[in-house]
Parts: sequence; C-alpha cells; structure tokens
Amino acid sequence: MRFRPCIDIHNGQVKQIIGDSLRDEGDAAIDNFVSEHSAGYYAALFQRKNISGGHIVLLNKQDSPQYEATKKQALDALSVWPGGMQLGGGVNADNAEFWLNAGASHVVVTTYAFTDGKINFEHLEALRSAVGAEHVVLDVSCKKKEKNSNHYFIVTDRWQHITDVELNLKTLEMLSAYCDEFLIHAADVEGRQRGIEAGVVEILGEYEGRPMVYAGGVRAAADISRIKLLGRNRLDVTIGSALELFGGSLSLDEVIAACNAGH
Repeated sequence: MRFRPCIDIHNGQVKQIIGDSLRDEGDAAIDNFVSEHSAGYYAALFQRKNISGGHIVLLNKQDSPQYEATKKQALDALSVWPGGMQLGGGVNADNAEFWLNAGASHVVVTTYAFTDGKINFEHLEALRSAVGAEHVVLDVSCKKKEKNSNHYFIVTDRWQHITDVELNLKTLEMLSAYCDEFLIHAADVEGRQRGIEAGVVEILGEYEGRPMVYAGGVRAAADISRIKLLGRNRLDVTIGSALELFGGSLSLDEVIAACNAGH
C-alpha cells in the first residue's frame, strides 16, 4: 500500500472541506481546515518526502469568480514538482493536454466522463485520443442513494450529483480501458474523520485490474490497517483532514509507516 498525498484548492486557498458540503452557488463549503501555506509549499514538502502519485484538485467551477485564483495555485504546485502529482477539477478532452504540459503526471477526470447520469463513452474516447489512457485517472467517487443500502453510485459535479452508474466490478472493468488508475472518494464519509466506508473498500478489494486509490474517513493508523484487510491489500490510500498538515492528528511519518507495515 502506498500513501498518495492530496492538495485540495478552493477559492484560491489550500483547504480540507466536508466533501458533500460543497456548493457551486456562492462557492460555498464547510471548511475543516484552511491553510496559511500555498499549494506550492505542500508540493515541495511531498517532493522532499518523495511521496509521488498524489493529486491536486481544483474545487471551483471554471465559471466561478474564484477559479483563476484556484488555477494559479494549482499551476504553481505543478511547477514546483513537474511529473510528481496528478491534476483534477474541470478536466476534459480540450484542456487535458494543457495540464499535462503544465507538469501533471496524469489528469483526474470525473464529471466529463458522465452525462445525464450515464457513462459518456464518446467523451472517454475523445479523452483517450487526446492524451492516452496512460495519462488518465478516472475518479469514480461514490455515495449511497439510500441510507441502508449496500449499493454505491458514482457522483459527479464536485459530488453534488448522483449518477445511475453503480460502483461495482462490471463498471470498473468497463472503464479500465480508458484510464491508468482509479481514484475513489467515499463521499458520505469524506472529510468527517468518522472511520472508513467499509462497503466501498470491500467492493474495491474484489477488483484486480488498474491501481486504485481510496479516500474517505481515515482518522487513525488502525483505519489504514483495516483498508489493507478489507481491500485485500489492493488499494492505495489518500488522507486529508486527519493529517497534521491539515489540522488533524496523524503525522506523515506515522501514515507512511502504517502503509508500509507488513511489506
């Protein structure tokens, strides 16, 4: 298991938010943590630690008054560590090459891959033609439609809209032709530090194809061990709010040690 870092940027600042609190109207969100440091500061830190394969995410829509400030932070971080991190947020076939040229190793794509609640294969083909599947990470973050259900559905538009596409082996296998990796936030627990979404981890643990990165609810080293167990040691992990870096209690070194334990 590898630890994959994240840098979330909202309204021009590095933040950790409660995932499903994000709203386009007024660029509103419930903040867990707002950093005094720039995105470039964190990119430099992760570079010194040699923790590659993480992602930078722009949490403002492109038509937001705050988008340019958020974009500038992302570009600064990519320039600090070219090829060291991935970039997501508003990526499509038209702008994916821009972000790769700016220093992203991969582009992270969600909303563009889905239209009207369905997989948009035309868009996926266009993206693959534009930059190659080897440079694409598909974000198949998910939520339950019904509280007591064991079924999770992919969410788009900064986790505001639930599609009709269920997260399961069939979906992952179908989408694998268009990407190099999957990123999966369990949006119901993201940013809440209440423990992982075990049902999501178990689903992912059944898949043996592309590399996968799980995010959501990690609050202690024991949660990392549980992800290893339930996910059959097939998942990497990203952690935000629980890190000391972002106002939490887990140190980077503690997280890395927990990921490496048993190797």
